[in-house]
Amino acid sequence: MRLPLIVLASALAVTGCAPDTGSPARAAERFHAALSAGQTQAACAMLAPESAEKLPDPGQSCADALRELRFGPGGRVTEVSVWGEDAQVRLAGDTLFLHRFGDGWRIRAAGCTPVRDLPYDCEVED
Repeated sequence: MRLPLIVLASALAVTGCAPDTGSPARAAERFHAALSAGQTQAACAMLAPESAEKLPDPGQSCADALRELRFGPGGRVTEVSVWGEDAQVRLAGDTLFLHRFGDGWRIRAAGCTPVRDLPYDCEVED
């Protein structure tokens, strides 16, 4: 009788430590869905505050700035990595970096492509 309880307790402990990858993945998908639908104001609301502030040129709104950028098609989630309050979500056509704020996951960088031996080059970043 003790063995099943130990196995159950171990399984609960392991699953309790697993990071939540679904929430950042859904945030990345919602961001790309908003961009695809032309809802750039909604996409701006999904950005981390620092990213939203840094994005527009003087006299330009965040929504206008997003409209001018060229993002990949997004697509399905292929990989999610979470470390603490930060995450990387790889979609078929884009890589995004997110941070967990009090109100949920927000996009810190998007439209990111890897650069050999260097960090990512991103269209949106903080």
